[in-house]
Amino acid sequence: MNAHKQTFAEMIEQVRDIPIYRPSIEQGHFPILEKPEIARGFPGNWMTPRLADALKEGAAEFVLSTGTNHARMQIIRPPFFLLKSYYQLWSEHPDIADTWKQDCQRVSITTVLATEHVARLNARKRGAEPSALPSLEERRLDPRTLYLNLRLDPALWERGEVERMLEEMSVIQQAHPRGWYHLDCDSYHLAHLVRKALDWDLWRHFPKPASIIHAYEYTPRNVQRFLQRHFECPIIDLFGSTELGYLYFNDRHGRYWPYLDKMHLELIPVDKGSKIYSIIVSSLRNPYMPLIRYRSGDCAETSDGSPDPLRIRRFCGREKELLRLEHGGIISQADLDDWIADATPSIFVYQLHLEASRRARLLYTTFDGGPIEPAAAQALRREVLEATGLECALEHRAHIAIGKSGKYAWLVREDEMTGRGEP
Repeated sequence: MNAHKQTFAEMIEQVRDIPIYRPSIEQGHFPILEKPEIARGFPGNWMTPRLADALKEGAAEFVLSTGTNHARMQIIRPPFFLLKSYYQLWSEHPDIADTWKQDCQRVSITTVLATEHVARLNARKRGAEPSALPSLEERRLDPRTLYLNLRLDPALWERGEVERMLEEMSVIQQAHPRGWYHLDCDSYHLAHLVRKALDWDLWRHFPKPASIIHAYEYTPRNVQRFLQRHFECPIIDLFGSTELGYLYFNDRHGRYWPYLDKMHLELIPVDKGSKIYSIIVSSLRNPYMPLIRYRSGDCAETSDGSPDPLRIRRFCGREKELLRLEHGGIISQADLDDWIADATPSIFVYQLHLEASRRARLLYTTFDGGPIEPAAAQALRREVLEATGLECALEHRAHIAIGKSGKYAWLVREDEMTGRGEP
């Protein structure tokens, strides 16, 4: 891949006329740019004659970030900014570029918010209101991409919805001369679809994709195992965001590679001595709203514990969802996920509820619908206690509701529960 890392000094030269950066340029110091600072004075703090012209001509547009269990942020970017970043990476990826070159269509199974966004775009083109249940054609983002999901919570998909999605996937597959298609997904959503197809004896109707990308949220190890067990094609993870595009991809062996065209990355420990790092990004990729030292809100770990962005081994969750322990230390979603995956491959969705400083409940569902074995439960409770000091009760559930954003929250502080995926 021809990823080019532009130096920080070169970047500064290109943002001199943007109001929000003028004080930093005068002081010769750029503090970390936080999301509330972006919102303050928006869009005036970003306005230049060039941006005003771009908005007038349709070369730039206002959009909202997806907001994984946090407030959505308004930004300005070129139309289809994230989609173009996705297509570029797909077309160059060493394991799955073939499906791009073979003109495979992309079927996307992700949040209903994404489907509704596409339906709104198409309705706007027609000068009409979006349909309550958009048709297949109303869910086409472009000639290559079709969105499937019409419900917030994939755990509540009914048989008719699953049959409809499988039929639409088959239509896409059969339209290709080699029977190939590319499956884009939120990993949880795809796992729910596979489970339901298996449970309702519809698996033989599930058209097998030629490549898969999951790119919308943290993928737990057990979900990854589950998908790898049911699909033979390469399954690739992308890391990125609405405002930045995609920054990293992994290969079929799970190793992450940087994709930092027009970007510069810093890793800063979330706390003194911590090996969990905040991701700070400087990027000129979006020409209308370049971000300098922007805190993405995501966390990462490196293979050697150093702050070298080229050595990132995994992304370990959201910074706002880190669990800071009373006796010191910080736990990320990836830490809890490791303990769960090491104890049992059966747990599917999970959610840690903090009840008191040293007491918690771990709610979980399983792939087979039953509770985990007592020995696995005991091992998991012991691991959580030793690592965190939390007395943790395990509670098997038939269902854990997804959040309003269409994504799961792994950590719930019971005194702060405000509709963030509570059961």
